[in-house]
Amino acid sequence: MAENQAPNAASDVEMSQYVADRTRVNEDKIKQDDEIIEQFGEYNYGWHDSDAAGQAAKKGIDEDVVRSISVDKHEPDWMLERRLQGYRNFVDRPMPNWGVDLSGFDAQDFKYYVKPLDKQAASWDELPDDIKKTYDKLGIPEAEKKRLVSGVAAQYESEVIYNSIRDDLAEQGVIFMDTDTALQEHPDLFKKYFGTVIPADDNKFAALNTAAWSGGSFVYVPKGVHVDIPLQAYFRINTPNMGQFERTLIIADEGSYVHYVEGCTAPIYSTDSLHAAIVEIIVEPHARVRYTTVQNWSNNVYNLVTQRAYVREGGTMEWVDGNIGSKATMKYPSCILAEPYAKASTMSLGFAGQGQYQDTGAKMIHLAPHTSSTIVSKSISRSGGRAAYRGLVKIVKGAEQSSSSVVCDALLVDEFSRSDTYPHVDVREDDVSMSHEATVSKVSEDQLFYLMSRGLSEEEAMGMIVRGFVEPISRELPMEYALELNRLVELQMEGSVG
Repeated sequence: MAENQAPNAASDVEMSQYVADRTRVNEDKIKQDDEIIEQFGEYNYGWHDSDAAGQAAKKGIDEDVVRSISVDKHEPDWMLERRLQGYRNFVDRPMPNWGVDLSGFDAQDFKYYVKPLDKQAASWDELPDDIKKTYDKLGIPEAEKKRLVSGVAAQYESEVIYNSIRDDLAEQGVIFMDTDTALQEHPDLFKKYFGTVIPADDNKFAALNTAAWSGGSFVYVPKGVHVDIPLQAYFRINTPNMGQFERTLIIADEGSYVHYVEGCTAPIYSTDSLHAAIVEIIVEPHARVRYTTVQNWSNNVYNLVTQRAYVREGGTMEWVDGNIGSKATMKYPSCILAEPYAKASTMSLGFAGQGQYQDTGAKMIHLAPHTSSTIVSKSISRSGGRAAYRGLVKIVKGAEQSSSSVVCDALLVDEFSRSDTYPHVDVREDDVSMSHEATVSKVSEDQLFYLMSRGLSEEEAMGMIVRGFVEPISRELPMEYALELNRLVELQMEGSVG
């Protein structure tokens, strides 16, 4: 039987011959696949634009850099003090010795503030041609034109360069703007919530973000208002050795609803970049927030993010998290279920290819009775990549009749990739329901043989298996984003058979 030719019948003899033929893959094909992987052929966002602002920026961070960021943004004194507090916490705290390997990380290697424009553009046409072409390639203006989103924010380097919201939502009191502008235009609301969910001393990289934050989205949805179509933000790194530290703050007032979607890309460089964002979400009573990420950083980006929601009585928080790219990711969307009948769910997908380590998961902290949480974590490892689920479920004494369910599924595409599970369950109340399930499976010769016997090529068969595996995640996305996630997974899978 010729290689990649579908067998006609699933007999034992044919199956034995099929396996034997697959073990005799010629050396030229192996070399060809290795070359594809080495050149990152599956990553389609690796271009970079002109970089005058980035070239002028200096590397490294100290108190003078922190002060200069605050001065440039004309911030009030309390914010400068908060930044300095964050910087001192960053210096004092040790580097994490768990999760991804950060032994090669040096905070002085990165540029902390790159301002691409003097002022935010009022329309796409006002953007410089090279930046405009970047967002044209990413399809952001098209999404706005087709009304696929209620509002659009585009961050380039350290600043949000464009922001818009539908007029009817603005008339209802919905606020959607960059975080820097929100600090100036809504100071009382901003100060009331900023840093209340993730304080400056929360962890080393949250402290770094507090010191150097710039850009990000500020969202406020008034009582009872439902934002029926998602708000979208897109984050792009262009400069080599860039550190991007956006700060996103979302407040859903009582009985409201909002869905926020973010996407991320960066060029491919020989040196590393850093993405260390903070996302704080406040879900007021009976409100609902969905936060969706489709992240496709290039393989030279450290992605070290802190995301957390505070959920009050009857509120619902939903995280949908797709992690496709980056060199190393540490991201654990978290929920504090602070009052009775609060609910939360996290659905995540981590894809680890060659040279990648996706250390992802979720944290659910039950502080009140009748709270419930669900975690569904899926990972795919190929070409020697490593994926890990790292999670925490904590149910305190007094949180009776609470429930939590955790399901971790890992798929290994080859013999030399790796998947790990590090669950931490801390239950201090008897009257609760807690379940945890973890599975690791490998794409088997039997699965491929069966599908190929139905007329599929080997690559089509592999793609069908992987798409079926990620389907529980992709079906939770709006259609346009589900198609994008499936396309990204298929691109990552190129060269994985043979």
